[in-house]
Amino acid sequence: MPSAYQSSLLEKSIQRLAQADIELHISKKRVKNINFRLKPHKLMVSVPLFISSAQAAQAVAKRVPWAIANHGQVLEQYRRRQLPSKEFLKESSTADSTLLLWGVKQSFTLNHDEKITYYRQQLSEVIPSLFEKWQPIVGATANEIRLKKMHTRWGSCNTRARRIWLSVYLPAYPIECTEYVIVHELCHLHHANHSRAFWQTVANAMPEYQHWHDMLAGKTGQLD
Repeated sequence: MPSAYQSSLLEKSIQRLAQADIELHISKKRVKNINFRLKPHKLMVSVPLFISSAQAAQAVAKRVPWAIANHGQVLEQYRRRQLPSKEFLKESSTADSTLLLWGVKQSFTLNHDEKITYYRQQLSEVIPSLFEKWQPIVGATANEIRLKKMHTRWGSCNTRARRIWLSVYLPAYPIECTEYVIVHELCHLHHANHSRAFWQTVANAMPEYQHWHDMLAGKTGQLD
């Protein structure tokens, strides 16, 4: 985000959006009006070249309640688009599938529901020690850690409640990926955005984070 937009009003908007798990993206373009586009976990704002930073900040502040109120609907629409066909769901619910645990293929198979239960159990067992390891390094402590099936994210953080959510699908990847997600979300307790300062905090805590970030992004690995 351009430094010209870093006003106190805009910072308040960024923090309010971050509490709703929404990241703000502002860009100046050759457009006539300020345009807003709400995506899963992102509010995209296109600002005309002639608009001042103060005007942009005011416009964003007015749109924050709308973004928060409609974000749930956007997520649900995205989730539905990602769902496989009914035929595939019928097959996958009954058929066994190869199991990956911490990135290693296992010798036994589980159906989808059994796999989710197994992953939840495995993740629950390692969470205490991983948070005990990384909270002092990051210099932040979560009040609560929860697990759930997330369709668009590996983790999320409610900065006000200091509550961190982790995806139950994480145990399919090397355990370092789970550690990266924990570090990422803990760093949000310092910075409720994805600013340069945020990423520097992540890098300071976990210098090799980019490798695990890319793996979860699908660049070097894919969830089974």
